[in-house]
Amino acid sequence: MSEDSRPAFELSNPPGLCDPSNNGYSHVAVVPATTKLLFIAGQGGEYADGQLPATFCEQTRQALANLETALRAQGSNLQQVFKLTLLIVDHDEHRLGEWVKEANKVWHKGAYPVCTLIPVPRLALDGMLVEIEAVAACH
Repeated sequence: MSEDSRPAFELSNPPGLCDPSNNGYSHVAVVPATTKLLFIAGQGGEYADGQLPATFCEQTRQALANLETALRAQGSNLQQVFKLTLLIVDHDEHRLGEWVKEANKVWHKGAYPVCTLIPVPRLALDGMLVEIEAVAACH
């Protein structure tokens, strides 16, 4: 792994806390004080033309793609994300499972960002089902 692709943070799951990996997150992220931080506004699942896919799974995939686009614009990528805030409309175990399935495509099991999932009744746009806010660390 090159110097630039190595995460600028450390993730951990301390003994005494439940194993969060089945739900797609880690408990603790440690970021050195000298690290550059990127704060990415909540990204929804809309395409560049503003249209939203119909399903939660499709919106989740697109929201992650939008997040990656924002990160790449700053010379970063999804592997540098250490903190997520995940807003899900009408959250349930099925949607959690779909989120974890998509998260597994991006982050290897056990190397998930820390995450707070917040169920919400609605988001900014009609039909919007998911929004992902992120904080990334860069070298």
